[in-house]
This record gives sequence, C-alpha cells and structure tokens, in this order.
Amino acid sequence: MIRHLLSCADLDAGTALEILDTAAEMATVAGREVKKLPALRGRTVVNLFYEDSTRTRISFEAAAKRLSADVINFSVKGSSVAKGESLKDTALTLQAMGADAVVVRHPASGAPYQLADWVDGSVVNAGDGTHEHPTQALLDAYTMRSRLGRLAGLSVAVVGDVLHSRVARSNVLLLSTLGAKVTLVGPPPLIPVDIAAALAPGAAVCYDLDSVLPQSDVVMMLRVQRERMNDSYFPSAREYARRYGLDGLRMRRLPEHAIVMHPGPMNRGMEITSEVADSPRSTIVEQVANGVSVRMAVLYLLLGGNNR
Repeated sequence: MIRHLLSCADLDAGTALEILDTAAEMATVAGREVKKLPALRGRTVVNLFYEDSTRTRISFEAAAKRLSADVINFSVKGSSVAKGESLKDTALTLQAMGADAVVVRHPASGAPYQLADWVDGSVVNAGDGTHEHPTQALLDAYTMRSRLGRLAGLSVAVVGDVLHSRVARSNVLLLSTLGAKVTLVGPPPLIPVDIAAALAPGAAVCYDLDSVLPQSDVVMMLRVQRERMNDSYFPSAREYARRYGLDGLRMRRLPEHAIVMHPGPMNRGMEITSEVADSPRSTIVEQVANGVSVRMAVLYLLLGGNNR
C-alpha cells in the first residue's frame, strides 16, 4: 500500500481494487449495533480543511471514529492560519502533536504534496484547488461497482464543468486505470484543450450530451462551480440547463440499467432536475454512505495496514 493518497495517478489497478474490496468489508460495520472497529486505536487523524466542506469533512471524521482513531478537526477560521500562519508552520505544529494522518483540503493545487514533505505521517488529499479529489473518485467507483457489478468495460459520461472539477480529473484517471471508458461532456470553454489525452489516452471529449446518453452506463453530473469562475463560460443558467442539464426526458434516453451520479452539492434545476436526482436511478445518497466505507478503507490501509 502507498504511504500517501495524493492523486489517483498514484494508484495502479491492484491497489485501487484492494481499497474497494476493503471498503466492501468496512461497509458491513454500518449494519452492526456497535459501528466501531478497534483497528486504529491510539492513532491520531487530523482533518485540516482550508475550504468549507460538509460531506467530505464529516465523512472523514465518521470514518476515523468508526476505526477508533482520535480525531482533531482543525478549522482555519479562528486559528493561527487566519492570522497569517503558513502551511509549513501549521504542518510543523501538527507534526509536533504526533499526527499519524493528515486529511487536507486546500484551495491551492499541489498543497497536499508540500504537506507530505513536511510531516512524517500519511497525507490524504481531500481536494486541492482544481487538481484532484482521489477519495471521491474511489467512492464513485465503489458505487458503480455496487450498482452495476463491474467497472471494466463501463461507458461513463462525466458531464459539465470539467475545467474547474477536481472530481472529474480523479475519476478519469481512476476509471481508466480500472478499465472503464470515460467521455468528458460539456461546453467547449469548460473542457480544457487536450485534457482527455493528458489524463488518460482512452478518454474522449464530446460537446453534445444527447448523442452520448444512449451509450452510457453511468452519467456523472458535475456541479457548476460559479465561485471559481472569473469569466462567462456560458450565456446563462437557463441555456446551460437546456444544453447540458439532465432532466427526465434526457434520463429516459439512457439504457434501462444506467445510473446517474453527482458528487454534490447539487445545483438543482441547473445541472440536474429534482425528478432525476430523486429517481431510483440516482445514486447520490448512496455515494454519501459509501464515502464513509471507502474512507475507512483508505485510513485503515494507510495506517492500520502498515502494521499487518
């Protein structure tokens, strides 16, 4: 097992499948009366979040606590960081506290790599700028495999704001490694030139959502990240929804077995309608639940697995 989880590019197929298989075992804990394992007792996991997040932070916290680890939630607001403390000084503080693992979310792409150079413990990237979000891709892959029974050979359409999406980058890398075919779909200004070739040779780009749907086993809708947009990438929210939003009519063009995913939070009515988000085809709630199991697996293999 690798020492850090910074990018899906670090995962070969064997390591990725080991994480997914371990997550399947961890999922059985959720059905128990006592939802705890002693695997990481005495270990300390620090959640270092420089960006606001609800799902990811709570998911990592729940995962660590279910493994009996001690959890420190480091909030930037009200901390020394707000007074100007650098990432390196914060890292040295965490090192002095004896952190065994640091889960970091940061607005600057590459920040987890810097952190990994400064601490002795394992570093898990929980999202860095517009770069990557590897545990989201792992939980997405886990959800696909749970629903469809396989990953190899699946056709996955990743739709929307690819330019600003770390989820998209991680999914292209991981799913391609595991044998799925990924097609990036969206307005031309929101799909970087040559991104598919740069991330995975087998990935493709398409600007017409309707032409992709009938061949897709999975449609993953991305959130339009308006907070990262400094320019006008499309005429209006209504125009975006008309061309790239997934509504009931478009959902009915999918194969009967196909599923719909979204990493959340959703802009309902823009990239996805409530009819689709709340339909039986939607895995959005499952993705949240599966996120805890996958993050338990990651923490266990990085920390507990080292002592096996």
